[in-house]
Amino acid sequence: MGEHEFQLVLLRRMADVRPELVEEAVRRLGASRTEMREANRRWQAVVRGRRGPARHAAVLGPAPWQRTVAVGDLSCEARRWPLSLWPDLRFEVVTAPGGAVVQEWLVRPPDSPAPVLRGIGDLRPWSCVIDDVARALPSTPLEGTAPSRWRLLLTDPEGGRHVADFTWGLLQQVTEVRPRE
Repeated sequence: MGEHEFQLVLLRRMADVRPELVEEAVRRLGASRTEMREANRRWQAVVRGRRGPARHAAVLGPAPWQRTVAVGDLSCEARRWPLSLWPDLRFEVVTAPGGAVVQEWLVRPPDSPAPVLRGIGDLRPWSCVIDDVARALPSTPLEGTAPSRWRLLLTDPEGGRHVADFTWGLLQQVTEVRPRE
């Protein structure tokens, strides 16, 4: 298993929300839905057999970027790998002391310019990561719907509220929150 198959694993979870974007990405990778399912099966075997960043290194090779980062009071290790499907982003794995994975998601490295986000209308699927949105717009973190999914509650200047859904840290959709009548 390598980068190609790992990207298929990420796409499999994204297919629940953005099947049309996933279908195009699978075509760009020269893969099929069957290959995506097989890659996911192999990834699950890797997850069961290895802990923390060792499983990612076994698949993606040594991380070209590694730093110590603070997560609350913990001193954690963050490792990042480039992925060909998202050349302006990196797949980041943050581990606590002892190797437990705290976070694994797509992030924007400092040398990659963030998209200009002036409002809700600028949010397009797969155009930005959680940090891009949280820095640009008033937001409140919400509980995600699965281990690889996150949500932000966004408030626009006119007082409207929206929920931004992310899979592996990448924006998938924005939904308006309708007040109860």
